[in-house]
Amino acid sequence: METPQLNDHNKQEYPPMHTAEHILNQTMIRLFGCERSRNAHIERKKSKCDYQLTAEPTQEQIAAIEAQVNEVISQHLPVTVEYCTRENIPAGVDLSKLPDDASETLRIVRVGIYDTCACIGTHVENTAEIGIFKIISHTWESGTLRLRFKLVK
Repeated sequence: METPQLNDHNKQEYPPMHTAEHILNQTMIRLFGCERSRNAHIERKKSKCDYQLTAEPTQEQIAAIEAQVNEVISQHLPVTVEYCTRENIPAGVDLSKLPDDASETLRIVRVGIYDTCACIGTHVENTAEIGIFKIISHTWESGTLRLRFKLVK
């Protein structure tokens, strides 16, 4: 199959950190029932994601986020890509962040069976390439949890 032409991407992510963001997003959905991060800054040295929550997480919950992300990473899950049209989107894939001019063909990234997301970014081929996920700080303000994190090898 010929690779479809997708919208251009405005940034080249660091694949281990970007894949860790996918795992973090799914972990937040599973632990808190929130949406994926709407505001993220993903960089090689450290990154941050903001989540809209109904209550401030406890220290134990913050530790549980880190532990769950690392548990998923440690499973050495394959990270795969598939292409599909908007009419054939896998169940549960949120398209609300797609730009208005997004192509009809979408690129779906899967982290094992843990996370499935429409994405045009770069990723590792296996979660074994990510390293250890560390939350380095977090803040809570007006219903927004900001997590700052890094990866260590």
